[in-house]
Amino acid sequence: MKRILSGIQPSGAFHIGNYFGMMKKMIEYQDQSELFCFIANYHAMTSLTEGPALSRGTFEAAAAFLALGIDPNRCTFWVQSDLPEVQELTWVLSTLTPMGLLERCHSYKDKTARGIAANHGLFAYPVLMAADILLFQSDVVPVGKDQKQHLEVARDIAIKFNNTFGHTFVVPDAEIDDEVAVVPGTDGQKMSKSYGNAIYIFTDRPTLKKAVMSVVTDATPVEAPKDPDKCNLYALAKLFLAPGDRQALRQRYTGGGLKYSDVKKELIELVWNYFAPHRERWDHYLANPREVLDVLQAGAEKARAAAAPTLADVRRRVGLAYR
Repeated sequence: MKRILSGIQPSGAFHIGNYFGMMKKMIEYQDQSELFCFIANYHAMTSLTEGPALSRGTFEAAAAFLALGIDPNRCTFWVQSDLPEVQELTWVLSTLTPMGLLERCHSYKDKTARGIAANHGLFAYPVLMAADILLFQSDVVPVGKDQKQHLEVARDIAIKFNNTFGHTFVVPDAEIDDEVAVVPGTDGQKMSKSYGNAIYIFTDRPTLKKAVMSVVTDATPVEAPKDPDKCNLYALAKLFLAPGDRQALRQRYTGGGLKYSDVKKELIELVWNYFAPHRERWDHYLANPREVLDVLQAGAEKARAAAAPTLADVRRRVGLAYR
């Protein structure tokens, strides 16, 4: 059985782009593989410098995953900062990682160009990500297109370590689902908290309605046929539809007479009803935080047990285990 690993940053409320781009897939993997799933709060520190916000976001991210279907009995689920092992491995890998490899990473350049303050954590982000992956001997890492280069860095680091010290790490493969790799926001750009174009999972109905009704559409006349593949609204609606219903919506687009306002009203209902049972669980966890904290404590113990053999092997190979 393949070991799958993925993490998500607790940098704010989760939106449907987070869900369909990563979270839904992780939940489904529980029945298909050996799943390792974590809240990447160390990573979030590269852009989030408010302690209370990070603390609250970490808890709410865990609660959201549990509400959406992560089952700690069928996977390993933990918070990144509960494993000191990941920081030790990050340092070891840092001593082998060529500067040029990190300097070529476009994510650092893109983020600093958008105004995020340049710092060592942001620059060395790929090494920490590599430690997360390699520590658990991960076979497959589902990533978005924007993280593909970082996964390639992890592979390069694993190969260099193995060549230097002997075979130690599994060299992981990336998995990119092109169909949901980029979920559009209300303005047509990639859905992102920072762009202000998100449709959030756990929101009230008026806020959901306002977001959906603001989805940008073109000026094609009502009576004219429309191209669903060029429509932000269709791209969002199809995420919630079964294949037959998706095809029926396509036919409404291409047949003419479709009003975008009608599709928006339908999308509001689709989103609201889809997440209705999860909202109930979300409210439960917010009212019973001890349940979430107990799950995370048990998950950290499980993750540390899984990481221990790898780190012990690394320490022996590099000479840190001198006794």
